[in-house]
Amino acid sequence: MNTSELLNIRLYNQLLLTHDIEEPCDIVSWMGVMQSQALDMAKWAIGTRLENRNVKDIDEALNTGKIIRTHILRPTWHFVSAEDIHWMFDLSNPRLKPIYRSYAKTFGADESLIYRVVPVLERVLMGGKHLTKQEIGDALLEQDIILDDGHLQLTISYAEMEGILINGRLKGNKQTFTLFEEWVPRRKTLSKEEALECLARRFFTSHGPATIHDFVWWSGLTMTECRQAIEMIRTDFICETINRRDFWMRNDIKIPPADENYALLLPPFDEFVVSYKNRSEIIEDTHYGKVMTKNGLFSPTIILNGEIIGSWKKITQKGSPRIELSFFEKTPKRKQDLFKSEIKRLEHFYFI
Repeated sequence: MNTSELLNIRLYNQLLLTHDIEEPCDIVSWMGVMQSQALDMAKWAIGTRLENRNVKDIDEALNTGKIIRTHILRPTWHFVSAEDIHWMFDLSNPRLKPIYRSYAKTFGADESLIYRVVPVLERVLMGGKHLTKQEIGDALLEQDIILDDGHLQLTISYAEMEGILINGRLKGNKQTFTLFEEWVPRRKTLSKEEALECLARRFFTSHGPATIHDFVWWSGLTMTECRQAIEMIRTDFICETINRRDFWMRNDIKIPPADENYALLLPPFDEFVVSYKNRSEIIEDTHYGKVMTKNGLFSPTIILNGEIIGSWKKITQKGSPRIELSFFEKTPKRKQDLFKSEIKRLEHFYFI
């Protein structure tokens, strides 16, 4: 297998080519989790994998609790399906707690104060309330609890890591918080071994071909845990050496045709880009810093046949939105024209 074939299979497994999944929550479930820092743009990560959907469809999935946005696996925002959130939380939370406590220590926060406020926060949210961060601060103020912005944010984070609250419905463009067990009643409990197997199976099915180092990066698990997980799924997967690295993928993989051009406009932090530790297959070293910074920021990307060849952005001038493409190198018009239909899809998703 060469690099072109590897990328073609990844595009297929990541649902960026033809598939029959129709619901936003099923896209997220197939992917396992989907990174979602910039919420507005992250919705397109789901939308680009669906036909004839717009941003309102993703909002509906979030507002009905079918998709949850929270911190899971790694200490960053992710979309996760309601069906999967409890067993993933059980698996990843013991590793995330020390990280959040380290953040608080660096901030110089009063941890004892935070833990005194968390039960009050829980009472404030009881009865199905969905409150923004500002509304939570106002509600605590009514209880004579005054927190600066840093302690308020950390209190919310601590309540999240304790499994007390989670993101709820959207209020305009603002995220709310609500009680975890009220919004997403527990549906499935897995042992750690079962969770490891399930996560590995989900990752290498949806993200393969991928290396064990990719899995370590994406999952936040230790190398030992990842090796254990791969052993559990070994009978259904194969390992192939490509570019002097070992890649895992399902042994019944369907290889899509390679005689077409696949033009895509992906959002920042899309799984096709962010979920691999080594990204040498998708971007040349000379262009890496143009879309991925050293401090972990990712730009929207222009993808042709699995390779990043530029970046794009949404521009609104005089109330008229448009998509602007910026290629790394001089690009023939015939190649630029390949993205016309993607621009229309993107505009339809956000603006229609």
